[in-house]
Amino acid sequence: MSPTSAAVAEHPWPRSEPPGLTPDPEQVQLRESLRGLLGKYSDIEQVRTAAATGPGYSPRLWRILVDDMSVTSLAVPEHYGGLGYGTAELAVVLEECGRALVCEPVYSSAVLGTYALLVAPEAEGNPLPEVLAGNLVATVSSLDPATDDLRSTPGPQGWRVGGTISHLIGGGSADIVIAPAETASGPILFALRPPKDAVRRELPVLDPTRRQATLTVRDCPAVALTAPDTTDTACTRLRDLATLALACENTGIVERLLEMTVDYVGTRQQFGRTIGSFQAVKHRLADLLVSLERARSASRYAAALYAEDPDSARLAVAVAGAVCTDAAVQAAAEAVQLHGGVGFTWEHPAHSYFRRALGNEAAQGDARSHRARIAALIGV
Repeated sequence: MSPTSAAVAEHPWPRSEPPGLTPDPEQVQLRESLRGLLGKYSDIEQVRTAAATGPGYSPRLWRILVDDMSVTSLAVPEHYGGLGYGTAELAVVLEECGRALVCEPVYSSAVLGTYALLVAPEAEGNPLPEVLAGNLVATVSSLDPATDDLRSTPGPQGWRVGGTISHLIGGGSADIVIAPAETASGPILFALRPPKDAVRRELPVLDPTRRQATLTVRDCPAVALTAPDTTDTACTRLRDLATLALACENTGIVERLLEMTVDYVGTRQQFGRTIGSFQAVKHRLADLLVSLERARSASRYAAALYAEDPDSARLAVAVAGAVCTDAAVQAAAEAVQLHGGVGFTWEHPAHSYFRRALGNEAAQGDARSHRARIAALIGV
């Protein structure tokens, strides 16, 4: 047996299909309800208008998503005020948010922020109840020491944090920021509420529907969510969740772009026939369909595994990151080209999806970086 084969054999691959992989009636109903809601409140023009406002999203739609669809509490255990579902259901939400190009803080607050606060749900001062209620919006830093430059010291009234966080998604308006900070004992993951005098600087971004900012705080009160010896594990799980979340979102993006392009080529005529009848166009669309099915399988499988055990899902998450990133970028490029001249105008919806796909790639790494992680995980 070769070293590679031995490494794969030793890796704890699941021996049976995880229960959450096959959609159940509740997940189907959740998808239908969310798609109908977003079709009413989040078409492309509404998204672009909301993204250009002060907070970068529609507070009205955010309130509806929290109150009517329970996006913040969906995957939270019941004894902490949630509905007790898991990442398989979150995957449904994220796919639909990707389809509609939602700019509300579902990814940053309802998914990453909530899971980060659940690391220490009973810690004194944990803002989890307010985040679940949608009264406070949370966000999580990149968890990368290269962009997180925070220091923390204990005081008589608790921890105090100072420093700068860069490339913070939704950082221009977030109420709660979760990030690691260095302490005398080692790094600790903190939840902090930036005061009014915190310096927030919006950054130029490719995707205006998911804004980023640099945040600088001084002597800011903070709640410790980990101990120095548990910080690395918590951050690794959160990074995996971020990769998984964007993989699911990318799956929704591919699905919508394929539908949009099929509709267009079925009506656009050239040389007296629809361009969708040309063999070359059919082949390109067939390739996109294959990419969609691969992305859907990879992201849903990873979500189902993560729901059972985040640590055993690490390889599946990396695979989903690679497959779904490639699929989204490919689908966006094909949609622009197959729409012809109109597709090359910035005003066309395909360009907003293209920007989101490239923004997601920058946020969690391109397909090559995910494949490098796969190789490391299986010992190649």
